[in-house]
Amino acid sequence: MATATRTARRPATTVKEALYDWEGKDKKGKIIRGEMRAGGEAVVQATLRRQGVMVTKVKKRKLARGRRITDKDIALFTRQMATMMKSGVPLLQAFDIGIKGAGNPSLGRLLNDIRSDVETGASLSQAFRKHPVHFDALFCNLVAAGEQAGILDNLLDRLASYKEKILAIKSKIKSALFYPTAVVVVAGIVVTVMMLFVIPQFKEVFTSFGADLPAPTLLVIAMSDYFVANWYIVFGGLAAIIVTLSMAYKRSEKAQNSLDRLILQVPVIGDVIRKATIARWTRTLSTMFAAGVPLVEALDSVGGASGNHVYKTATKQIQSDVSTGTSLTVAMQGAKVFPTMVIQMVSIGEESGQLDSMLSKVADFFEQEVDDAVAGLSQLLEPMIMVFLGTVIGGLVVAMYLPIFKLGQVV
Repeated sequence: MATATRTARRPATTVKEALYDWEGKDKKGKIIRGEMRAGGEAVVQATLRRQGVMVTKVKKRKLARGRRITDKDIALFTRQMATMMKSGVPLLQAFDIGIKGAGNPSLGRLLNDIRSDVETGASLSQAFRKHPVHFDALFCNLVAAGEQAGILDNLLDRLASYKEKILAIKSKIKSALFYPTAVVVVAGIVVTVMMLFVIPQFKEVFTSFGADLPAPTLLVIAMSDYFVANWYIVFGGLAAIIVTLSMAYKRSEKAQNSLDRLILQVPVIGDVIRKATIARWTRTLSTMFAAGVPLVEALDSVGGASGNHVYKTATKQIQSDVSTGTSLTVAMQGAKVFPTMVIQMVSIGEESGQLDSMLSKVADFFEQEVDDAVAGLSQLLEPMIMVFLGTVIGGLVVAMYLPIFKLGQVV
């Protein structure tokens, strides 16, 4: 019977709490308001009655829908948690502060779910593991290591620094690629408008001339005629190619490796991405190893965190070699994706017993290399973009004005 009673009562302990706004009157009849976290309205009313408050209104606080939770949101939350725990704020209270201060309602709901799990007895790492979309294996493993060693505040601080550095690298790569991408998109829109609307108008004018047109003008008019007649095929084909490549990249590991390998071979841009990938790889392994996570287990998270499937595949091979007793240096040499300098630094780190420190220095070096490369890339791309625009847009304009120049000469 005792067992049955405990089993029957167990669901009551797993009720998730919510935040309620209440209003009532104190013993002097003064209207007072406040908020309370509880498992239901009845709990709020009962608690307030015991405090001598005559409740007049209880309403569950509803969070707005909010936007998608980003890596920046998680990094900010991690930094806040690390700061509060280092200051001695209790874990549940730190979550309460984080929920109230969350600028994104979606993040507030996520933190509320995690807080409820922790309050009902789950460890923090177990609560995080229920949300793998936002907290990857690396995050959960480091939190678990911090809980076991009793240094959760230090590990959260390390995690926050790690995420901030990774976000900084991604931001630099995006900023370097944004300008050329925007120019190409705008150029595509301009060319489309000219092909569909501008050139057909010129064609009608030229037809009234009754004279032979230059070859460049005829070529552009022929392209415009095809575009006007088959625009749906052109746009449909482009959309089909993009969707097909996207689906293949998501579902096929072979396609992922092929595309990522191709990106690494693109002149200039490929070198920047390679340096950023190595920086993420070494930063991740340094963070995991410094937290006391065994090397073989740490390599599980490193490949995915690198952001490139070529390095992810290489990391799997490195992990397999290390698990059979091969040193990390030899395993990385066999992967053939790391520069000599990285391998030498790892070798020195293994020999001196300071692998995490050496990996951190390698990450610092390549992060600086990314900074310099992005600055150089911006200067290099500007003249290339001008040449591209001059060739495409300028070529179309000149081709359409050639007959007018010839007509002026005849007149």
